[in-house]
Parts: sequence; structure tokens; C-alpha cells
Amino acid sequence: MLTAINQAGCLVNLVMDEPQKNDHFYCPGCQGQVRLKQGTILRPHFAHIILKDCHYAYENESAQHLELKSALYRWLKHEVAVEIEAVFPELGQIADLLVEEKLALEVQCSSLSIQRLLERTKAYQDQGIEVLWLLGKDLWIKDKLTALQKQFLRFSQNMGFHLWELDLDKQVLRLRYLIHEDWHGQVQCLTKIFPFEKGRLLSILRQPYLPQPLLSFQGRMDQQLGRYIAQQLYYQAPKWMELQRQAYERGENLLTQSPDDFYPQVRLPQSAIGFAQIRDNLESYYQDFSTYYKKQQNKRVQQLYPPAFYRQETQSNLGRKALL
Repeated sequence: MLTAINQAGCLVNLVMDEPQKNDHFYCPGCQGQVRLKQGTILRPHFAHIILKDCHYAYENESAQHLELKSALYRWLKHEVAVEIEAVFPELGQIADLLVEEKLALEVQCSSLSIQRLLERTKAYQDQGIEVLWLLGKDLWIKDKLTALQKQFLRFSQNMGFHLWELDLDKQVLRLRYLIHEDWHGQVQCLTKIFPFEKGRLLSILRQPYLPQPLLSFQGRMDQQLGRYIAQQLYYQAPKWMELQRQAYERGENLLTQSPDDFYPQVRLPQSAIGFAQIRDNLESYYQDFSTYYKKQQNKRVQQLYPPAFYRQETQSNLGRKALL
């Protein structure tokens, strides 16, 4: 924790204030006593004397979490009204940062259950507060999207599926956008990098929703996809066994199909339980995406675009049909 109430009833913010070492401090949430800790590994912070008595505290904070929360606060405090460790008694939650009383920024450095993420997200939304999750090192996108990472994904017409990563070592904020998955489950996407305290943070976080040129990139294709599929079936990988079962029901066999039959190879993320941070209806996006690639003649190349591009293509095709 970076904030506490002192004996005089004043809020002490360790990012900005120099506390009195002999003072007594209390948790702003549970009112339990906390201790000022000033060691050599973690930055100065407050810690509960008895953590289990505080239902606001879900985890012991790491050095990374404390530093990132502090860095974001310093970045924001000169441009907007921001509160660090804002207490929501009605939710039983403490937001890492609350911006203009309507946007909660949560720095998530460790894994948590999907159920807990859904509960915390919905609690904010039910109060009319937008929540944006910024991911620490252990939750960065690597080769594949995990089930948990899919629940951090956001969506916009200009940048598609996207999420935010925080890099303490490099002091940068990363935007992973136009996030797709190929048949191997590998992530393919674009990345934008924003150095800490360069530019207005709130404007940066709004970028996915602002008017802008529609960027695209060429997806990586596997011309030996059939060999990979045969291997997956040999080892009875559940995903491919299910796809083979569906193929049999259609009178087909995955092993006799060509790479063209699996076009487009680079596809949109799928989640059986939906996406916790996305309230848009994505059905038309998936339809527009599928329709566009079905019409492509060259199935050796796949150029990937934002959702707005596929929507424009669909509307243009409808307009041409109406003129016939």
C-alpha cells in the first residue's frame, strides 16, 4: 500500500508525502493498523500488521506493482484529477488509480482466477465506472493467448482486439493491438510503445477509440500446415480431435485437406465464455471477417486489417449489389 491514514486522520500518500516515522498509520479500507516499511528491496510502503483482517487486500504487493502504480500516478497527476488507492466500500475494492472519478486503472502483476476478474470488472461496471487493466510482466502476451489474457482483451473498430502491458525495466507502456491467433495458437499482432511520462497518459489510453489511419499487417502463413495437423491428431490434441470429429460429420477428413481449406490461417480470438472487458456485440465483426477472406482468390497471402475495414468492405459490397 502507498496510502494510509495517520493519527491526525489525514491521508498520507507515500508518492508525494514524507511521513513521520513515529506516527501510527491505519488502512483507509479496513481501518486496521498498518506499519510503515522502508527496506532496501521494496520502495517505502505500508503493510498490514494482520493482513487477513482486511477484506480489501487480495494479495501481497510486489515491488513491481508498487513501482508501476507509483509511476502511473506521477504520470497522471499533472494532467487530470487522479486518486491513488481509491477505496470503494460498497464494492469491497481498492482501485489502484481512479481517474476523474470515472475510470479505474488496475495494475495487474500476478495471476488471478477468471472468476475473480469477472467479479471485480462487473463490480466497477455496475457502479458506472470504466475499468482498464494494465498488465505486469508475468501477464504479458508471449507466444499464445491464455484463457486469462483473453479476459483482459478490449476492442475498438480501429484497433480490433487489444490490451495494455507495463514494462517497469524499460519504463514503457505497450499497446498490443490487432491481436489475432493462427491455427498453431500463436499470437500475431502489432505493437505501439509509449515511454513513461512522454505525452498525456489519458490521451494515450484513448488512442484505440480515436479516428486514425487504418493500419494493417501481413499475417504469417504456414505452408506445411497439413503436417502440423497430422501431428496434432497423432498426439490426440483435444482441439484438433474435436475439429476432426466435426469434419467427419460433414463427410470430410482434415488429413486430406489442403492449406487452402484452412484459409484464413490467421483468425480472430475465440472465447467460449465471451470477453469480460468487451460489451460490444462482435457477431458482425466475425461475419465480416469471414466473408472478406472467403472472397480472396490468393490464399497464399493474408493481410490483416482493423474491424472498420471489414465493415467498410461489407457495406461497399451491399451498395454494389443494390445498384445491380
